[in-house]
Amino acid sequence: MAGKKMIKVQQVRSVIGYDRQQRATVRGLGLRRMHHVVEVEDTPAVRGMIFRVRHIVVVLENQ
Repeated sequence: MAGKKMIKVQQVRSVIGYDRQQRATVRGLGLRRMHHVVEVEDTPAVRGMIFRVRHIVVVLENQ
């Protein structure tokens, strides 16, 4: 993983009450519960996933 840009994403809201696609997107990012932080590769696909659930997650760090 040397040389790949990574970003940290944290789930800050519950997925309860959101539709199935948004739940799947949060899960696809690797987030399992509130306040869970994951480090994902910074790609256009991941950026798009973050954009679709921007009301549920927050980007903590941009390296």
